[in-house]
Amino acid sequence: MAIAATSQTTATQPGVRDNRALAMVIALFFMWGFITCLNDILIPHLKSLFTLNYAEVMLVQTFFFSAYFVFALPSGKVVEWIGYKGTMVAGLLVMAAGALGFIPAAAVPSFPLFLVSLAILAAGMTFLQVAANPYVAILGDPAGASSRLNLAGAFNSFGTTIAPYIGSLFILGTIPLTATELGRLSPAALHAYKVSQAEVVRLPYSVIAAILISFAIAMALYKLPPIHIHHPEEGGPSGLRPVLRQRHLVLGVVGIFLYVGAEVAVGSFLVNYFSLPYIGHMTEKNAALYVAFYWGGLMVGRIFGVGITRKLHPGPVLGWAAIIAFCLVLTSILTFGHLAMWSLILVGLFNSIMWPNIFGLALVGLGGLTNMGSSLLVSAILGGALIPLFQGFVADHIGLHHAFFVAGLCYVYICYYGFIGSKPKAPPLPA
Repeated sequence: MAIAATSQTTATQPGVRDNRALAMVIALFFMWGFITCLNDILIPHLKSLFTLNYAEVMLVQTFFFSAYFVFALPSGKVVEWIGYKGTMVAGLLVMAAGALGFIPAAAVPSFPLFLVSLAILAAGMTFLQVAANPYVAILGDPAGASSRLNLAGAFNSFGTTIAPYIGSLFILGTIPLTATELGRLSPAALHAYKVSQAEVVRLPYSVIAAILISFAIAMALYKLPPIHIHHPEEGGPSGLRPVLRQRHLVLGVVGIFLYVGAEVAVGSFLVNYFSLPYIGHMTEKNAALYVAFYWGGLMVGRIFGVGITRKLHPGPVLGWAAIIAFCLVLTSILTFGHLAMWSLILVGLFNSIMWPNIFGLALVGLGGLTNMGSSLLVSAILGGALIPLFQGFVADHIGLHHAFFVAGLCYVYICYYGFIGSKPKAPPLPA
């Protein structure tokens, strides 16, 4: 597939930092973390509502994360046209439109409409990620980029931590009927049941839309320090080819693809996994509360990750985190009960530093083409669309318990990237 090259690049003075601006942008990390994690609660609800198998319900993540791939590079162009601030405001408004789409989707109710609304919501998040990640990385000392991204990631994880609890109250508050019970209902009664079950998502997503619109207005009025965007000098690097010569970036794109896929593949199945009689033996509502511990691990890990990456090189830290995550997944696959349950929950703790470290390591030495590199990395979030879908397909055939080996294999590559693949081979590009 041909990818359009960006014609402009970013430049800024190193060491410039505005803490208030940083706080404003970090709030965006919280918002998209909260909304993204609601998918983990939405999945079991839609699975029972529309009587879907694991592969079918994983279309939720497929539509959601495919939007990142579709809109990542166009979002880079939008950054060039209207700047980082304008792109973040536009992203918030697009997200609000997607959240409002849940109202007609619930009224029908229609699984395809839910999927379309999720795709619109994710398109807005893509605008935010393409603008906010490099903005945080650039807004200060380059040596502290990974630390700032870890700090932003901690707030992102705070959003993912509280989302399962709030989502369980609003979305999983009722016990769904079994497939046998649904089969006994008349067509009219079945439709009425589906409408009543679908209605529970209207309130939370309407509130989310209102918050997003309010924050978009506030950000539009706030004077963020500009990160200057200019056309590259004549004869300077431009387009996709110079970026692709940076081997550590290309391998980092693969790393982001597999990391996001593993993180989403684990998180998406936790409610159903903990509900299994030989794992947690609990209701979906109670299982959702334990999902908060998984995402809470990311929050705790990212808080400590800020200090760790200031003292230790992020590459080896990433490699060791991947090794431990792999061992935890393997433990869950080979055991039962609370050991299998808590070992998978602890994976979140070691996932915590993977996104910011891979992202920060991959952008090293890109100079004036940092914006292009960021777009490629964000497009790799496509892993969250494909790997959970594949794991769902595997779960339908060999069972959910052992299907987590798909996520485990992703950590093997991330270990390689941390120790070996993240080391730049080509000379850095000029600013």
